[in-house]
Amino acid sequence: MFLCHAWDDRQGAAKDLYEMLKTRGVKVWFSEEDIRLGMPFLREIDRGLAKSRVGIVLVTPNFLKRIRDESIADKELSVLLQQGQLVPIMHGATYDALREVSPMLASRNGLSTAEDSLADIATKLADLVAV
Repeated sequence: MFLCHAWDDRQGAAKDLYEMLKTRGVKVWFSEEDIRLGMPFLREIDRGLAKSRVGIVLVTPNFLKRIRDESIADKELSVLLQQGQLVPIMHGATYDALREVSPMLASRNGLSTAEDSLADIATKLADLVAV
């Protein structure tokens, strides 16, 4: 599973979700853990994307800003949209706000922390990859 997130969320919600998935036995590619010091950042992201069969996108206000600015998260999203299974996780953002910057991602069935806790979402994602 590839965890796409805004750089600004790497020490907050993204890390929390990563830890929760990991404790549920899910193998997750997460830049904070998988890119070692001195490694080529974009190449390591490319490798992580190639190895993942499911993408999850943590959609936060920071993420929406980053994809508008065509950051690395925007590049990751471009690749993930071409792959099969992609799950948006709304966290402090709405589908309407997402639809303004990425109608394709907003068209995917996803989950929201407005309806479920991050822990419940992690369990649902773990169930998804266990199939």
